[in-house]
Amino acid sequence: MNKYDFGSGRTDPGSFPTEALAEAASEAVHELGATLVNYPGDMGHQGLREVMAMRESKREGIDVSADHIALMNGSMQAVTLVAEALMEGPGDVIVTEELTYSGTIGAYKRLGAELVGVPLDELLADTLADLRRKGTPPRFIYTLATYQNPTGSVMPRQRRLELLEVARYYDAIVVEDNCYGDVHFEGPEEPALYALDDSPNVLYIGSLSKILGPGVRLGYLLARPPMLGRILDRRYDGGNSLLTAASCAALFRDRLWQHLAETNAILKEKRDAVFAGLEENAGDLCTWSRPVGGMFIWIEFPEEVDRGRLMALCAERGIVVARGQGFHIRREDV
Repeated sequence: MNKYDFGSGRTDPGSFPTEALAEAASEAVHELGATLVNYPGDMGHQGLREVMAMRESKREGIDVSADHIALMNGSMQAVTLVAEALMEGPGDVIVTEELTYSGTIGAYKRLGAELVGVPLDELLADTLADLRRKGTPPRFIYTLATYQNPTGSVMPRQRRLELLEVARYYDAIVVEDNCYGDVHFEGPEEPALYALDDSPNVLYIGSLSKILGPGVRLGYLLARPPMLGRILDRRYDGGNSLLTAASCAALFRDRLWQHLAETNAILKEKRDAVFAGLEENAGDLCTWSRPVGGMFIWIEFPEEVDRGRLMALCAERGIVVARGQGFHIRREDV
């Protein structure tokens, strides 16, 4: 039996607003009524799109239109749909951080993409120049710039500007996955790439999974025309649940920021407890990242530590952790 699950990014069960969501769902049913016999369409429920536009406008300090937001069945659908729309076939190159979300790695490899990784502390320009020389420019650049999975790092503003400048020079599309951006604990927040560049070639992916729960399967794609239409042309699923989206719209319309404050306070307390436990029990054995948001702490051990044995010992004690190898685009042991 797993007593402590550190292997996946989820909200605290105690923060799930069961009663409030039940009331919101009842409100949504009465709002939608017989319209639920219709298909939702590619864009999704207008009310939730407006709430998400408000959320991004307030957080990023720019005017975000609900007309540029398409709801998805979780942010992973947006991650995959973007690749399906922008790739021409197997062997196409996608540039990512060398360490990135294992689900994205798996999705892109199943589509036949060749992933080219850039270490977090190296320059993107060198990679793009090399790909151009080889005649294999990337279909797009995928990045987790904020509270990166798995390291928890945040790309500084200057580096964000440099990334966008390099992307413009090489006419490269940038896909920013900001599914962890709401999980903020302390300090200043960096602007989204989407807020720093008004080009249609900069796409943004958001999620409700990290503020409500993965089980609701709601995310969204934020893209300017004509890119939004190009991507939605590849959507064949009939859209996502109107009832779920309307329920979330009713829930968050007036209490989004209150809910974020409550859930983030719980997650920050858990993060601090992990820091304290590491310091007390492993301070002389390993080093770890100190993220100011998100759900991930990256721990590094000396080379002589047998990681396989360490994982086995954790499992024996009911502790689930994720091995770094699963987040490397070439599955290298890190």
